Amino acid sequence: MKELITKNLEVKDKFNYESHKKVDSYENSFLSNPISLRLWSSFFVILPIFVQAPWVRLEPISALCFTFFIVLVAIVLKKESNKWFIVSSLLLGVSGSWLGGCLFWGWLSPFPILHIPVEAVVLPLALIGFGTNWKIGSSFYISSLFGTAVTDITIFLIGIMDQWRQVITADSENAPMILQKTSESLIQIKSLSIIIFVALILWFISKEILDSATINTTSGKALLVSGYVIQTTLIVDGIFIVLAILQPTFSGLV
Repeated sequence: MKELITKNLEVKDKFNYESHKKVDSYENSFLSNPISLRLWSSFFVILPIFVQAPWVRLEPISALCFTFFIVLVAIVLKKESNKWFIVSSLLLGVSGSWLGGCLFWGWLSPFPILHIPVEAVVLPLALIGFGTNWKIGSSFYISSLFGTAVTDITIFLIGIMDQWRQVITADSENAPMILQKTSESLIQIKSLSIIIFVALILWFISKEILDSATINTTSGKALLVSGYVIQTTLIVDGIFIVLAILQPTFSGLV
């Protein structure tokens, strides 16, 4: 009996040691504090605007292939050390958003009705990822998809969805006139009311998510990423709306 109790205590101590070691390694990993996690989450939301958007218009195939490079880097970092597990998970989520963006903006951009279905191409995998160590990446991808869906719904509600297709298919001479028309639509009371209402809802959702999250667990970090992504999407959309009103030719509908 004494030997059995001693053996059970040894097993328990070993389990506690391994669990404590795992938690400590995750706490000491890169992006394990809220500020760095916010900065990098926001960076990966903004990245497609300045890198993917022009790239996919010029060379859609090479931009699409870059998706697999992102996945490869994520896998290599995950195997390298627990120190990089947050970065690797985040990159995997980025790869899903990058893939959907390349597929749509590379070949299907004149068909706005296909935007969300195409962007949601890896949604099943992201949902499965919530039950694994990749939940931070799943959170990034799903939150990005949610932000994109809300943006598209807002565009539809304010009545400028038709201009989307017109801008995409227009030549350089006609595009500025279409953008000017879009700008005029945005400054209507109905349009501004819808935009402000949606913005308040998004900010409230993100605030509730952030208030309920904690940096001490992987699930908590996933929630933080969701809140950061939604807030960054809201800020980026706000910048584009201001540009569309003040200087239509500098914006567009993307």
